[in-house]
Amino acid sequence: MPRHFLTGQELSPRELDALLARAAELKRDPLASDALRGRSVALIFEAPSTRTRVSFEVGVFELGGHALVLRPDEMQITRGESMGDVARVLSRHVAAIGLRTGDEDHLAELAQHAGVPVFNMLSPLHHPCQALADLLTLREALGDDLHGKRLAYVGDGNNVARSLAIVGALAGLEVAVAAPTRFQLEEGLGAQLVSEPQAAAAGAAAVYTDVWVSMSDDEATAAGRRAALRPYRLDDALLDRAEPGAFALHCLPAHPGEEVTSEVLYGERERIWDQAENRRHAQKALLELLVGSRD
Repeated sequence: MPRHFLTGQELSPRELDALLARAAELKRDPLASDALRGRSVALIFEAPSTRTRVSFEVGVFELGGHALVLRPDEMQITRGESMGDVARVLSRHVAAIGLRTGDEDHLAELAQHAGVPVFNMLSPLHHPCQALADLLTLREALGDDLHGKRLAYVGDGNNVARSLAIVGALAGLEVAVAAPTRFQLEEGLGAQLVSEPQAAAAGAAAVYTDVWVSMSDDEATAAGRRAALRPYRLDDALLDRAEPGAFALHCLPAHPGEEVTSEVLYGERERIWDQAENRRHAQKALLELLVGSRD
């Protein structure tokens, strides 16, 4: 059976530690591995992407492979072909399949029928590849042992927050999520759930946020979300509530003036652009793990 990466829960703490250590090695020497030499990886994008597409496409190339970027309007999915059949066909040609989707059922069906590893490039409930890059960024700043370190997430308890809670728990990271009740994460993921952003930021080594409005929100929904989430903006005052030297994180794209101020986004108290780069390195280590040992 192939090994999939759909939520992050597929990793053990030891595997996560080794993956992040390998990602750091690959960052220092981006062409050190040819784990995908002579192989292709299918990247299916049902939703627009900047960082995910670039980081995976470049990463596959650096591993010696070929990235096959596929969009629904170029495939028979638009004519009703099932994800199961897509999985059956692609598995005969590629070493792994990535999916960025707005439908959890599509991801589940793809993984169920694929004969090669399937990895989640973003779904409504999870963004585990982003969480890997986030942990790599935290390790660069705080050291490899994240046990007992606190990460505050403020704003919408979305797929990014959920993945941080899941993958962060594997690393021993204390994740605190501050959100209004109707936008809060569910219990049971290992995160501390609070209502006040200042409470989450207290004692935190980093403060994280994400956009308030998604691509699927209409204008009425967007206006309501902005009003509810306005007290959760990441600004210098909130960073001041965290530990001395605390820095800002954001998975991007950002909307300066909404969830984060321009002063924080482009200032000296952020590691946001490191996060964006670290997507590539963490994902390369993940692909090595999924497709087999490197030479």
